Amino acid sequence: MTSSDAEPGAGPVTEPGSRPKGFDLATLLAARGGERYDLHTRHLNHQLPRMLHTIGFDKYYERAEGAHFWDADGNDYLDMLAGFGVMGLGRHHPVVRKALHDVLDAGLPDLTRFDCQPLPGLLAEKLLTYSPHLDRVFFGNSGTEAVETALKFARYATGKPRVLYCAHAFHGLTTGSLSVNGESGFRDGFAPLLPDTAVELGDLDTLAGELKRGDVAALIVEPIQGKGVYAAPPGYLRAAQELLRKHKALLIADEVQTGIGRTGDFYAYQHEEGVEPDLVCVAKALSGGYVPVGATLGKDWIFKKVYSSMDRVLVHSASFGSNAQAMAAGLATLSVMDDEQVVANSRRTGDLLRTRLAALTDRYELLKEVRGRGLMVGIEFGRPNSLALRSRWTMLQAARKGLFAQMVVAPLLQRHRILTQVSGDHLEVIKLIPPLIIDEADVDRFVTAFTAVMDEAHNGGGLMWEFGRTLVKQAVAGR
Repeated sequence: MTSSDAEPGAGPVTEPGSRPKGFDLATLLAARGGERYDLHTRHLNHQLPRMLHTIGFDKYYERAEGAHFWDADGNDYLDMLAGFGVMGLGRHHPVVRKALHDVLDAGLPDLTRFDCQPLPGLLAEKLLTYSPHLDRVFFGNSGTEAVETALKFARYATGKPRVLYCAHAFHGLTTGSLSVNGESGFRDGFAPLLPDTAVELGDLDTLAGELKRGDVAALIVEPIQGKGVYAAPPGYLRAAQELLRKHKALLIADEVQTGIGRTGDFYAYQHEEGVEPDLVCVAKALSGGYVPVGATLGKDWIFKKVYSSMDRVLVHSASFGSNAQAMAAGLATLSVMDDEQVVANSRRTGDLLRTRLAALTDRYELLKEVRGRGLMVGIEFGRPNSLALRSRWTMLQAARKGLFAQMVVAPLLQRHRILTQVSGDHLEVIKLIPPLIIDEADVDRFVTAFTAVMDEAHNGGGLMWEFGRTLVKQAVAGR
């Protein structure tokens, strides 16, 4: 039988003595899946597999569902990272999965570029209900693209060149968003960037001084910074908004990680009464964990100024923006958020997690603080008082700040099968951003495991501190 004779869906066709024809994903993964780390080493970022091997994260995960995934031996892992926040609904939520099957089966005339399909309008309409002071949406493909859009729109709408950002902010890694990235480790070697200016989160006096120069288009701010999990001080966003409006500048809220329910409200800026950003950037969890999508929400006058005539209809666009799969995933995600009361679960479960962890600060001298909102939690470690622990802490700090946090992250995965992350380079902070659907049993599992790891650290456990010495050697060798 030739390929033209094959029944639809019958799989790859083989001739005697020949290789399979056509494409079959299951066959390909079965044949080549075991090469994953070698393939990355040879063809992608070669430092990623090297790093994963060094810290013992070079696992072979095979399947996932909800807040859990499993390795080839059937071992269950708890995900407290959620793909850096992408998996807000966990992995493979059935409603989002069905929506994607449906949109593929519909055979829509997608991305013709010269028509107006219904799904983008429907998703924009729904998304705007969560921020009724905003009017229009631009759809792109990622968080950094949402930020790029906001920067361009703010500059054009105000006619001013400079954007202020907060020290230690992230915002993205493309050139425009990198210009408002407050971490030098990401910026080094990529100059020249845009002429933007950093201010400290919460510093209203410096903000006012910069605004008096008259050339500021906007302030972009994460209501809770992803690096370190630092929240804007109470009242800061409202006061900053008033200063910006006085000087005819805009407030941009970067809700790429904090939005879509992460902090126990739909948007993190909503924790402070009266805050109404001019532009809001979202992405990550809006995808349902399947199709990349980013969105920039803004006021009507800003959009009408950017798209001021038919000649400017494509002055800002994205080739894959508003594609049917992304729009269907976004609509399904928002439906699940409402139907399953995901935001309320984030608030309730996050409060439980933070309360139980905060109760451990008096028990462990290495545990400095637990902070955050909703299911965005920072666990910070600090210098202990006892002589034996202090000498070990000093050894780690002399080699590289952040090694103790990595010492905690590693056994959480290796011995307790819980995936977490250090919150940023040179920080002694673990960030927890699990799927928003985790429950009390997942909180119990994490707190029990974390307690066991902290017990070992304070008892001078050999395996943990031996791993610390390995990290010290790696840090010194990398200088």
